[in-house]
Amino acid sequence: MPIINLETRIKAEINIVFDLARSVDLHVISTAQTNEEAIAGRTTGLVQLGDTITWRAKHFGITQKLTSEIIGLEKPTYFSDRMVKGAFKRFTHEHFFEEKDGFVLMSDLFDYESPLSMFGKLADRLFLKRYMTELLEKRNATIKMFAESERWREIV
Repeated sequence: MPIINLETRIKAEINIVFDLARSVDLHVISTAQTNEEAIAGRTTGLVQLGDTITWRAKHFGITQKLTSEIIGLEKPTYFSDRMVKGAFKRFTHEHFFEEKDGFVLMSDLFDYESPLSMFGKLADRLFLKRYMTELLEKRNATIKMFAESERWREIV
């Protein structure tokens, strides 16, 4: 079961970074390459505890749907979501925010299990973990770009 752990340093206020990270609208911007869109549940704005979101996106040439639920939220230091329906066997994505040395340290812990047992494990080793890491890095770079400029005002 792969775990992806990322850290991103952002020079901005913690509340801005936290709100950008839970913005459905910013998520859509950061995943433009997969044409990701929120199609049910919370489809715009900032996710709240208990919200569900159904996403539709194209990955590996296949249009897929995934529904996640916000299962934890402690403003402005933490929120987490988990897949309730989708292509993975399971996943949980935890988001941590900490003020440190004039920056916000934004940390992601993405813990998932691929479907199809040994074929899923092979896919993880060959390409899936790298693909998921790159998606998360792109998302984090977008959060950083918006937070460190005045563009955050377009979203929050």
